[in-house]
Amino acid sequence: MNEMWTELQPDLLGAFWVTIKLTFFSALGAMILGTILTAMRVSPVAFLRSVATLYINTVRNTPLTLIILFCSVGLYQNLGLTLAPENDNFIKNNNFWIAVLGFVLYTSTFVAESLRSGINTVHFGQAEAARSLGLSFPQIFGNIIFPQAFRAAIVPLGNTLIALTKNTTIASVIGVAEASLLMKSTIENNANELFLVFGIFALGFVILTLPMGLALGSLANRLAVKK
Repeated sequence: MNEMWTELQPDLLGAFWVTIKLTFFSALGAMILGTILTAMRVSPVAFLRSVATLYINTVRNTPLTLIILFCSVGLYQNLGLTLAPENDNFIKNNNFWIAVLGFVLYTSTFVAESLRSGINTVHFGQAEAARSLGLSFPQIFGNIIFPQAFRAAIVPLGNTLIALTKNTTIASVIGVAEASLLMKSTIENNANELFLVFGIFALGFVILTLPMGLALGSLANRLAVKK
């Protein structure tokens, strides 16, 4: 056990730091794209609604592993998409941002559905009243509908964030050195300590996700729309 811990300790914090960065950048991108998809989904333009609905339904029902592999093999290896500058760490950095892209494309669909559920809590008469005052759709969505929908959707958005944190383990399939890749290599070198290794990494993810759930639950209670 001591030998395993000595071998694991220098890389453990670094691996979880990569997991945190994957979660942060993916969550930020997914929130932006998810908001755009939500606006398209409730847009008065039928074409935009159709495109958003098709994208959300298709991507949500596609395994995340396939999306990550598509971004790596399809976009990078076949189409030459690069998301990092050419330097000595190009492969490492590019794989990281390719993984972020895959998580954004996938998670944004769940963000969009969470926000759409929040929109359903906003009374339809508010949009009608705003329209009668001559406000445009972007003004109605950005100033009236979205702020209320976001407050109502904090809990499902929090669940999506926690799921994203756990989903970052899939980045290991393209060689991103996050926590699960370190866990796999540690198990290969210390097969007799299997349950201990699982316990250490499971505890790490609990430490990451539990505060998220508590903080977002508290925020949801504070910002809850008063009925």
